[in-house]
Amino acid sequence: MTQNTAGTARASAARSDTPVLEARNVSKYFGRVIALKDVSLAVRPGEVNCLLGDNGAGKSTLIKILSGVHGPDEGTLLMDGQEIRISSPRDALNRGIATVYQDLSVLPLMSITRNFFLGSEPTRGWGPFKRFDLNASSKIAVEQMREIGIEVRDSGQLVGTLSGGERQTLAIARAEYFGAKVLILDEPTSALGVKEAAIVLRHVIRARSKGLGVIFITHNVQHALPVGDVFTILAQGKLEGTFRKGEVDMQSLLKLMGGGSELDDLEAELDELAREAAAGEDISALPPVLDETPTGTHGFPTI
Repeated sequence: MTQNTAGTARASAARSDTPVLEARNVSKYFGRVIALKDVSLAVRPGEVNCLLGDNGAGKSTLIKILSGVHGPDEGTLLMDGQEIRISSPRDALNRGIATVYQDLSVLPLMSITRNFFLGSEPTRGWGPFKRFDLNASSKIAVEQMREIGIEVRDSGQLVGTLSGGERQTLAIARAEYFGAKVLILDEPTSALGVKEAAIVLRHVIRARSKGLGVIFITHNVQHALPVGDVFTILAQGKLEGTFRKGEVDMQSLLKLMGGGSELDDLEAELDELAREAAAGEDISALPPVLDETPTGTHGFPTI
């Protein structure tokens, strides 16, 4: 199947209501620590599902389950409506589930061409004379980068010289080229400036228009709202809610991510401190906030 044919097939599949990838009531335990409990998530072709949550909410654990790093202790995974078991990251990739990590997407000291075909290098020749087809690979890499709006004059340019947004986009374009049906983007904009984040967000929209299912993990609601079709919120390893676009606003998302009442308590406390400061009171004399987590004999939190 050619790349254009594959793209057309994915775009046609966008009309399907069957999730291309789904997790149902998934739980994960690490010893006595509950990382996830009864969490469900689904993404359909031509849809962006934004997975939102604060640090420690369980986002990374869920993504590692979907990408084959961990297996779920409870619950099921489905692809195109069929129950599956993902045995490894390579198995996930072979099934069309491509994960683009924030820091591990590309190798900075390798060229654009080498990064684009890393692990899937086209070759020429046969037997002991088989070798990497650099000319054909370079041509494809330059064409694919141009298609996503990045002009590359030298395909031998080190990826480390690209901007953060360009590196992330390269990794996404690579996954698309090799036939991904689901793109899992792990905090792709967290360390980027406004212009670089815009590069990535534009490509997320482009991937959706080509019929891919996109799971966009972030804690930045401002980045999620413009591109998301579905918003799945995690807090402390539990599902706080799943909403379609238009059913929830920014303030509601922030409150759900922050644990609702905890965020209200913090806002009230900050308002009180602001009033005291405006009245000229010395807030530095206030008692320090102590961590009341019980600790064991060596000072580590007890579980």
